[in-house]
Amino acid sequence: MTTATSFRRRLEGYGLTTAEILYHLPDHPHLLQVFVWQELDLFPNFPELKRFLSFWQKTLDGPLHSVKVCHSRLIKPAELRAVGAEFRLH
Repeated sequence: MTTATSFRRRLEGYGLTTAEILYHLPDHPHLLQVFVWQELDLFPNFPELKRFLSFWQKTLDGPLHSVKVCHSRLIKPAELRAVGAEFRLH
């Protein structure tokens, strides 16, 4: 993802989403492994995370145990404002 695309998505309401995914190891199902996923996503529906978890369940062998999600909007349109002046100090 380019910087311009990332910035545009943030203005559209996307925010940084981090998911801690616990899954069972395929060869040792009694053991859990942690995978951390991080991407820009929309709160509260999380379409990107749902797409990733769907891919995981269809493609990968390690069955999911649990998913913890944290979300933080980095830039919102309300935080942007025009600057009327610029002051410089040496």
